[in-house]
Amino acid sequence: MDAENTLYLDLEAGRVTIELYGDVAPNHVSRIKELARSGFYDGLTFHRVIEGFMAQGGDPDGTGMGGSGKNIPAEFSDKSHHRGACSMARSQDPDSANSQFFIMFAEGSFLNGKYTVFGKVTEGMENVDAIKRGAGQNGAVETPDKIVKMRTADKY
Repeated sequence: MDAENTLYLDLEAGRVTIELYGDVAPNHVSRIKELARSGFYDGLTFHRVIEGFMAQGGDPDGTGMGGSGKNIPAEFSDKSHHRGACSMARSQDPDSANSQFFIMFAEGSFLNGKYTVFGKVTEGMENVDAIKRGAGQNGAVETPDKIVKMRTADKY
């Protein structure tokens, strides 16, 4: 394990270990590590969770409209949106990724080449599966689960 490129995402259900793809998405990985090490993600919610698709979090406002204040240019690659893939959320602008991310519950090949995959879950996918699902087509969660703590393994 490369502790500098491993994230520990502690959820209410337990720990999720994420391998970061620093070679594929270096700017995204650098920013996520910076935010995680500062405690930015601690206490934030998974505000949008769609059964059979993904769980999205990382918005300090909890609305899907907030961020850290710094956009990251797209780093699209051949990494696929498979179960356990970790990818950056964004608006219509491909260069608008910020702090919001999502973890795939299932394969989503229609996202490939359109969103930046920055890592994959290597342990604890059962804890991702336990995240409370939202309602409706948008997946908004009324009382969402929170990120207890997120840090790189070397700074935990």
